[in-house]
Amino acid sequence: MNFLKTVDAKFFHNEIPAKPMGKYAHFVTIRITESYPLFQTDGELNKVKVRAGIQHAEAISRLAMFKRKQSTPERLTGRELLRNYKIGDWEKCDYNVDFSKTTPDCILYGFAIGDAGSEKSKVVVDTAFSITPFDDSHLNFTLNAPYENGTMSRNGEVTSRINSQDHILPQVFFPSIVTLKDPTEAGFLYIFNNILRTRHYGAQTTRTGRVRNELMGVIFADGEIVSNLRWTQKIYDLLSFDGKINPPDPLNEDDVRKAAIKAINELMTQEYVTHTDYIGENFTPLLDEVKLITSNEAKLQELLTQANLESSAYAQKYISKNSEAKNSEKGKKGKKAAAME
Repeated sequence: MNFLKTVDAKFFHNEIPAKPMGKYAHFVTIRITESYPLFQTDGELNKVKVRAGIQHAEAISRLAMFKRKQSTPERLTGRELLRNYKIGDWEKCDYNVDFSKTTPDCILYGFAIGDAGSEKSKVVVDTAFSITPFDDSHLNFTLNAPYENGTMSRNGEVTSRINSQDHILPQVFFPSIVTLKDPTEAGFLYIFNNILRTRHYGAQTTRTGRVRNELMGVIFADGEIVSNLRWTQKIYDLLSFDGKINPPDPLNEDDVRKAAIKAINELMTQEYVTHTDYIGENFTPLLDEVKLITSNEAKLQELLTQANLESSAYAQKYISKNSEAKNSEKGKKGKKAAAME
């Protein structure tokens, strides 16, 4: 089943292959904070000291958005859609508890269930870094938990339920490239849709963590491309040379978009892979076509159904056989041990 007319079918497989076949779809994305999210470990915001730019050699501290902070919310978005439309073995899936091992979520994002089996993720997400330095990208807030009357005191006693927490500021930009290995067309659209739809990232996602994903384009290649860090450093160089970084003022989104597109185009000329780029204006027809599919309920259900058929066929062909072989081997070992006794 074909969904796209703006992309050559040669970039997709007809079925999900069992072995790496050298086809890569890279989603070139800028993640933009729109509230006060928390990307933290052990109560502190994740940050790292790195070189500011490719040409700017000074070291700065940057906020870090670890890979699971990105991939987990996106795969949960896809799982929610599968449950909503009752597609596949959605009833069996319980994230990080029990996986059906047959849905697009399980096959594309991977799973691990101890001795019960595992599948390596075909979606590669690496740590993303803020363009601006840590000191200009966060703010410390004092938090409290008032009583029913809205005050911090009751019967003359003041509560000690006061704490402070660093939060990431709105309009902080995290360049991020999400890679899908050996995509089918339905799998490509499934991941594409998850990125477009996901709106909350990080801790306390029910109350904060609003993030918008702005796709700059898609790059089809026969290998992996530039890292998130190098792309971020190149964007920093371009913005800095143009005088667009003026702390404590936030970056202008239009300036970031122009710099991001220019940066990825320049960096791709230095890569050693064959690639076809849908960037900037060339990306608009593809994005419009994807939106027509994902915003139409009937077409969206067709897409999800096709993605599930492909993942189920893969599971039946490769995962079930592996499980049966392991169980058979365990049975033989058990019989051998019993015989020795």
